[in-house]
Amino acid sequence: MTDVVTEGARDTDGASSRRSLRPLGGVLAAIAVSLTGTRISAIALPWFVLVTTGSATQTGLVACCEMTPYVVVKALAGPLVDRTGPRGVSWTTDLLSAAAACAVPLLHAVDLLSLPLLLVLVALIGAARGPGDLATEVMVPEAAERSRVPLDRATGLAGVTERLASTIGPAAGGSLVALTGPLTGLLVNAGCFALGSVIVALVLPRGIGTAAAEGAPPDDEAQPGYWRRFGEGFVFLRGEPLLLTLIVMVGITNLLDAAFNTVLMPVWAKESGHGPTDIGLNSSTGGLAAVAGSLAAAAAAHRMRRRVVFFAGFLLAGAPRFLILASDAPRWAVLTVFAVGGFGAGFLNPILGAMSFERVPRRLLGRVNALGDALAWAGIPLGGLLGGAMVASFGLVPVLLTGAALYFLTTSLTGLRPEWRAMDRGRGRRKGQTARCEKGFDGP
Repeated sequence: MTDVVTEGARDTDGASSRRSLRPLGGVLAAIAVSLTGTRISAIALPWFVLVTTGSATQTGLVACCEMTPYVVVKALAGPLVDRTGPRGVSWTTDLLSAAAACAVPLLHAVDLLSLPLLLVLVALIGAARGPGDLATEVMVPEAAERSRVPLDRATGLAGVTERLASTIGPAAGGSLVALTGPLTGLLVNAGCFALGSVIVALVLPRGIGTAAAEGAPPDDEAQPGYWRRFGEGFVFLRGEPLLLTLIVMVGITNLLDAAFNTVLMPVWAKESGHGPTDIGLNSSTGGLAAVAGSLAAAAAAHRMRRRVVFFAGFLLAGAPRFLILASDAPRWAVLTVFAVGGFGAGFLNPILGAMSFERVPRRLLGRVNALGDALAWAGIPLGGLLGGAMVASFGLVPVLLTGAALYFLTTSLTGLRPEWRAMDRGRGRRKGQTARCEKGFDGP
């Protein structure tokens, strides 16, 4: 990877220092390949189970066995990431994920893959992906600092990378499975994880993401135990009103987005006669527009007032999607709303990431980030259940209107709380300190 170097700067020792894009480029590349593999797996694995067993119940069971360890282990992995350093956790968990993913088609080929063994393997993949994804996220602020890239721009580039992988991965996975079968998709998934491990281990500078983070106790002092480290994350998060308010808000919107994506939009497609093609068309339109929004955030978000852009993005990405499906509007109008909403959504994760990275000491970043993600994602499994129950009881249109109202109240009226005033005031207020609260289902 080519380095961009600026000579003439001096570090604290008076030695010449260099500006290199290698740290940030390596982290972004690792995010891209591992997330692309995850998205391919999200299509190949369920399809493999469905075509081999013919059972939708077993397909759902396999998905549950992968996602549950992901959330639980990620929530518990924060102290480990902070103690041992994210770089080592990232490449080792990528290797473990690659081995487990590769074992599925190999064992199936020799007729040794039973359902209990498959459940163990997918649980292992989920348990490895949780801390692996956390560790890669944690390296973003240090990589930005080493590359001398503004934090807002770095998180914007990370958002672009994530959205591109989330848009391209499913398309590639669907085409790959359709042309060559699900086993090839699983092998490609394993290859992506292995490539991510190589990028982190060989491309990233060895000093990045080490355990010698800011404020860590010297080696000759007693290191705190796991549960004390875990508790320190809770204590810090409890003392940050802005982060707590942010996590609660994102948790509610994630629940509403999960209901929208998994229940409300499919029911709309069926009842309106549009069919599943329009589900993919809506999602693709919103996804591509979100990539454009993330690119705009990467280019200019560090010059914008975060609070205004943040709530404007939510205003575009949230309630309008619910309202347009409730209005029996023509296809062009639906696609327009999803495109505008996707563009607004593209600004959200970069601002969320930059804002929270600035507020947490780097030595606490892993555990606070893990707790924040776990709390923000806690409502996602409930979204589909609640959405289905509400539609069965009251019908689609009343639920869509209720969802729009809840989304608007959550993302607009909560902005009047005094905690949000610190969103712009805290900008860059602690150099060298960096939590990330990420939306899971963030709109179109």
